[in-house]
Amino acid sequence: MKSPEIILIDQAVAAAANAATLWAESNADLRVQLLNGLADALERHQVELIAIADEETGLGVARLTGEVARTAFQLRGFADAVEAGMPYAVVDDQAIVGSPPAGRPRLTRVQQALGPVAMFSASNFPFAFSVLGGDTASALAAGCPVVVKAHSGHPRLSRAVHEVALGVLAAQGLPAGLLGLVEGASRAAGVHLVQHPHIAAVAFTGSYQGGTALWKVANQRPRPIPFFGELGSINPLLALPEILERDGENLAKTLAASITLGCGQFCTSPGVIVLFEHPASERFIEQFAAALQPLSTHRMLTPSMRRGFDDGVTRLEQASAATPLLQPHADTDGPAPRLFAVDAQAFIEDAHLREEVFGPAAVVLKVKSVAQAIDVLNAIGGSLTATLWGFEQASEDNLALIRAARQISGRVLFSGVPTGVAVTAAQQHGGPWPASTQPQSTSVGYAALERFLRPVALQDAPAWLLGE
Repeated sequence: MKSPEIILIDQAVAAAANAATLWAESNADLRVQLLNGLADALERHQVELIAIADEETGLGVARLTGEVARTAFQLRGFADAVEAGMPYAVVDDQAIVGSPPAGRPRLTRVQQALGPVAMFSASNFPFAFSVLGGDTASALAAGCPVVVKAHSGHPRLSRAVHEVALGVLAAQGLPAGLLGLVEGASRAAGVHLVQHPHIAAVAFTGSYQGGTALWKVANQRPRPIPFFGELGSINPLLALPEILERDGENLAKTLAASITLGCGQFCTSPGVIVLFEHPASERFIEQFAAALQPLSTHRMLTPSMRRGFDDGVTRLEQASAATPLLQPHADTDGPAPRLFAVDAQAFIEDAHLREEVFGPAAVVLKVKSVAQAIDVLNAIGGSLTATLWGFEQASEDNLALIRAARQISGRVLFSGVPTGVAVTAAQQHGGPWPASTQPQSTSVGYAALERFLRPVALQDAPAWLLGE
């Protein structure tokens, strides 16, 4: 006998499947109207929604207000992408009379919406990566209904935002099945959603353990489906001595603020700081520890995240290759920041030292050479970002380090810090495994809608089908 949560999942997926053909064949005006309407409604209700979000997450009104603005911005941005024709792009090769290879039939390459998308909300962005977040916006823009798996860290907010969205759908005369919401923290609920035969793709943002488990389920189905998973990242930052000599103190403060932003609960938080053996690096480590030590944080999003952070810190405290670089103050609402020096060669050789500590913590490595720095980057293996400070001058060493950073990450920064992901056409938020399961795709920016489309070539199609 099915449990109530499984029955509700089946109902939501069935409603999405019933709406799939209508939405896949919808025109740009209809999609633009929906996306803009969702953005407007989110802003109209932001005061009460932010109050609920702050009660559940403790992220603070200022942070959540900014996140609502980002969420509305990207909904409207995807509306603009639809209006510009992105989901409707066509490549048309006219027929050429004659024998192959020069001769050919007419081929018209179009894009086909995949169908209902299962979207797993993230804990750390209760608006921007949740019910009306980027995955939902991009799937709707591509012509796919969405079934949202609410995160257990903010269930009341998820329900409230979904109610707002249902109001927009009703006002526009669109089926409620275009955006379903299911709950249930059990692993069985997530597995059932991914296994459902009407689900055509999965978008996931969360832990490596949870993501890999669901990724395997998606691939073990009788008909495997695309699984677009963002699984975790330790985001190396490499700074050359020259820039540390020029501006070490300011950079130390900037980096300390980045690592503690949102209590370190950003997938782009810089977790590995790579420095060359040099007096400027020694001074920077002192400046960095001094900037980090007094900072306080708010409570972490869930008790399980706090346990994961504490376990990661304990692992580093017990590692013979790691040395604490600051004396943490007593925990307040959230955990005190932590900083460790780790032997570079041990980091390269021991995978446990490379495990993500999700929260306000980082490790510092000192490398002896460019070759060892490249070995460190290669050992990391896959990251959403890599940050390179001080690369203003062209040199063979700098070029070699840039090549290594590009090889392992989806976004390479040459200034600033990675905690901040602009929603734009050129953005790439993804990277080699384990940062994401599909490194050729992005979950932020307008190219994200391409995840939920597949190309179809129509050969010698009748004129009426092509709208001619």
